[in-house]
Amino acid sequence: MDFPELIFTLLGAAVVLYYGGKLALFSRMLFPKWYFPLSKTFFTSMGEWAVVTGASEGIGRAYAFALADRGMNVVIMSRTKATLEKVAEEIGETTGRRVKVIVADFSEESVFREIEEELKDLNIGVLVNNVGVLPTFVPCKFLDSEELDKTITKVINCNVKTLCKMCKIILPGMENRNRGVIINVASGIASFPFPLYTLYAASKVFVERFSQGLQAEYRDSGIIIQAVAPFGVSTRMAGFQKTNMVTLLPEYFVQKSLQYVRAGDKINGTVCHTLLAWLLQSIPLKLFYAEIVLQGLQDYVKKKTANRSNVPRQAHAAHPEVKVRTANPRKHTDLL
Repeated sequence: MDFPELIFTLLGAAVVLYYGGKLALFSRMLFPKWYFPLSKTFFTSMGEWAVVTGASEGIGRAYAFALADRGMNVVIMSRTKATLEKVAEEIGETTGRRVKVIVADFSEESVFREIEEELKDLNIGVLVNNVGVLPTFVPCKFLDSEELDKTITKVINCNVKTLCKMCKIILPGMENRNRGVIINVASGIASFPFPLYTLYAASKVFVERFSQGLQAEYRDSGIIIQAVAPFGVSTRMAGFQKTNMVTLLPEYFVQKSLQYVRAGDKINGTVCHTLLAWLLQSIPLKLFYAEIVLQGLQDYVKKKTANRSNVPRQAHAAHPEVKVRTANPRKHTDLL
């Protein structure tokens, strides 16, 4: 075998091994109960309480309900007191778990001292860092953002600083007990540099890298730290888009993603979102960055924005197996 033939043979073998390895890893996503088994008491064994930021609606609300369903008391945080209290009442009435409400505007600098005081006596086993802000629903260039200075500050405070501060508050207790789970909600659009959502996508890259580095530091302490990077989820941030195979209900997405909490330091949460991540990462960036593609993205989102007033009513049709929570008046709410 001459040298060029040897090079091509080795290159071909490397490609086969690489994609074979990815296929083997993907196959585990199809059977989470076999590859990533969780006992019924897995979450409650981590601690008595779960803390969820951005819990008044969407993915955060779904995490709060899901963890309460698994036997945990929950602390829910957001900036809207009335909405939080309503969610707290529903969680208490439907699950029987205790709920603590903390009103916090994470775009402000001074909220964390009060949060730390409120949480100091709780045995916290799970932290979900979900709160985040999208600078603008309709994609635009960085300099075209309205009130750019305020936007920069808000995105960094909500999407970056809050993540670090909440870990600083809660991680020491987990380290002392040698157990705990931290789930940091990132975004699928952070899979590659994403123009027109540049600031938001970059902030979510921080979420991924921070989570992965922190997991390497604290894995030996028995703590699971995981970045969850969804693509389409029908929430207010996504304009309540109609659900389909890619755009999922928050409740459905959270239930599926919790099955993979032991699957590594970064997941996309569901099989379809994992496939979508691989597909997007295989597209040459020059093609994605073409002016016609970017303009098409803007036009698509503007159209969705114009029609989104009719979307929430239709948002539950694609996942009939997921039931949206409603209050049960026969159960008691323990609202702290």
